[in-house]
Amino acid sequence: MSNPAATMHAVKASKGLEIGFWIFTGLFCLEMGFTAYYMLFRLPEGAQAINRLGFPSYFRVELAWAKLLGVAALLAPVPARLKEWAYAGFAINLVSALVAHIAMREGAAALAPSTITSVLWLFSYLLWRRMQATQASA
Repeated sequence: MSNPAATMHAVKASKGLEIGFWIFTGLFCLEMGFTAYYMLFRLPEGAQAINRLGFPSYFRVELAWAKLLGVAALLAPVPARLKEWAYAGFAINLVSALVAHIAMREGAAALAPSTITSVLWLFSYLLWRRMQATQASA
């Protein structure tokens, strides 16, 4: 016979897990969406930022659309494998951004946005993995 108190505790824990996931994922997706908008619609500034980091100009449009597709994959009810690929793509993007800023010898102020976004990504991903594990064990 199952313990009702233990079941209630598990429900509260999973609810907290879900709330935490949506907070971190929402903030992360807002940041990625904002940078995609910036690169697509703030053309001179977005192009200058990409070029300053040493990337070719066509990369700005490609990266912006990839970010928007990744945001959609994280927020939509899609298969877990697709979300996993979106998280992997964002990880590559964030590491590349950090490496580019370091390679250009930019200071801590230039690294801060990518670092903060990386932390949001990390918590979103870890909470999503925990939710996946919780669902699998249920």
